[in-house]
Amino acid sequence: MAMSTGSGKGPMAEINVTPLVDVMLVLLIIFMITAPILTHKVKIDLPQPNPNVPPPENPAEPIRLKIDQSGALYWNDTPVDELGLKAQIAVIAQQSNQPELQINAADGVAYEVVARVLADAKSYGLTKIGFTEGQ
Repeated sequence: MAMSTGSGKGPMAEINVTPLVDVMLVLLIIFMITAPILTHKVKIDLPQPNPNVPPPENPAEPIRLKIDQSGALYWNDTPVDELGLKAQIAVIAQQSNQPELQINAADGVAYEVVARVLADAKSYGLTKIGFTEGQ
């Protein structure tokens, strides 16, 4: 390794690459540790096709539940509060041909509101829940 003696012949012409190699090795170790963590599996319970069951002849009209940014709920474009939502969910959960609940949550809505709606739907036994986007 060359050293500058300070003899006044100008700036040192060689670059010290040791810090660069140290940083690269640290980044390599971080990548080697975090890459396997990021590839963990998420278990999803997907519905299985059953060829013996014919599709329903006249499926129920889907229910559109809109959640705006403030957390206000709209059941088929009609404002509804949380108690009214639970009552509506309880009614459709009792039907033999349950309609699909299509949830349209605004981009800025708090996750807690969406999670509470999903928990209510699951607690009443709804099985057809979907997410939509747009107006």
